[in-house]
Amino acid sequence: MQTLLLIATTTYHALMCCLEDKKSAPGQIVNIGCCKLHIYSKGEGSPTVVIDHSLGGIEGYFLIDELAKITRVCVYDRAGFGWSDISWRPRTSKNIVTELDLLLTKANIQPPYILVGNSFGSYNVRLYRERFPEKVAGIVLTDGLHESNMLKMQFDLQALKYFFASGFVMSVIGATLGIVRICKLCGIFRLLKPELGNFTHETREQVMHSFCRPKHWLTMAREILNLDTSSKQLRIANNFGTLPIISIKANSFFKPALWTNFIPLKSANKLRDSMHEEIMKLSTNCTQLQTNNSGHFIWIDEPQIITTAVKMIIENLQ
Repeated sequence: MQTLLLIATTTYHALMCCLEDKKSAPGQIVNIGCCKLHIYSKGEGSPTVVIDHSLGGIEGYFLIDELAKITRVCVYDRAGFGWSDISWRPRTSKNIVTELDLLLTKANIQPPYILVGNSFGSYNVRLYRERFPEKVAGIVLTDGLHESNMLKMQFDLQALKYFFASGFVMSVIGATLGIVRICKLCGIFRLLKPELGNFTHETREQVMHSFCRPKHWLTMAREILNLDTSSKQLRIANNFGTLPIISIKANSFFKPALWTNFIPLKSANKLRDSMHEEIMKLSTNCTQLQTNNSGHFIWIDEPQIITTAVKMIIENLQ
């Protein structure tokens, strides 16, 4: 019985993937040589906002409509996510930044850019600014990371990191067998994160398109397992002079709940506090915004504060 059920879910998932692949991506697919990447632009104006997502996330789709009311916005899917091809180059910030610049150049997205980096994306936008300083007008970091603290994580947090990595690997199997897609159909994701109901069905579908694919979870595992390498690469990106930076800080890494009693939440929040202290030293023009009621997923809990941060950067440039 179980075997028949798995055959049914796997077949259903394969058929749905075929149907989805026949539809056009919302943006353009650009060949950068090592792979093809997807970039979606909306709005008009300059500077252009470029969003780099969290580890495994493609949350820019939640932000693009509101930000497009201010200026031009580009959401891109890192290799392995969304409509982008998987890449077999190591998933480190150095490689990701190289791919991003190739994408922006080939897609004719002209600088200057305001880079928005969410969580792990904060690594990538900082390294991008270090390598291409003339192209970046400002940075917004959403509950960003800092390498000096990430490389000194205590044992319980290291264990949590590898626990998450193992979960991502298991999810590769779950996605291949169609189980993740069935969870989506049953509303499990909205049950776990009710704030998803604040967004349109179209936006949620753009995000869930990625989560249902095995390559998404495989890339997540590769990114988290390369996190120490990325952290070491960021050591050179710590002095940005007077560059306008807005650092948004969540109230807690996870919102306290019954299940958070089983993880080292206090240690995670202590680490996060120390990282935000280091982030404030990146520039002499760095401002911190505190959320009102948000966990690490600020782009879902309080997306309006990211819009506020972008407006602040633009005002700072005028």
